[in-house]
Amino acid sequence: MSKVYPLDVLQKEIARQRTQGRTVVFTNGCFDLLHPGHIKILEYAKSKGDHLVVGLNSDTSIRTLKGPSRPVLPQTARGRILSAIEYVDYIVIFEEETPYRIIETLKPDYLVKGGDWNQEKIVGRDLVKEVFRVPLEEGFSTSAIIDTICHRHG
Repeated sequence: MSKVYPLDVLQKEIARQRTQGRTVVFTNGCFDLLHPGHIKILEYAKSKGDHLVVGLNSDTSIRTLKGPSRPVLPQTARGRILSAIEYVDYIVIFEEETPYRIIETLKPDYLVKGGDWNQEKIVGRDLVKEVFRVPLEEGFSTSAIIDTICHRHG
């Protein structure tokens, strides 16, 4: 079952969850070539509230941020993979370079990002109660995985 929702539908669902006193956590990323570092962040994020919303960069957004060779997997595949992860409750795809509009619309209680993000540069930090940073999983990054594949098989 897909957990990918349009923003307007998700906004209503999150509002419904809030009326029941539930907390909402938000994280975002490309999630291109899922690896243990991604799982660590998703697991940690879920531990901080009742519902975890993942903002997923669209293919267009990733190309703008990372160049024409990315993403490796299209957004439909990335959304399907994330939907299979038990920690993830909802996914919303965004076209912009940052998820600010999504965060502003959904008004999550907390944000979670990887430890490589400087606290002052975390988009949406001004809109939430608290921001959590998760230490990186040593030795794992999508770029490093792509480089390894290219060097071994290129």
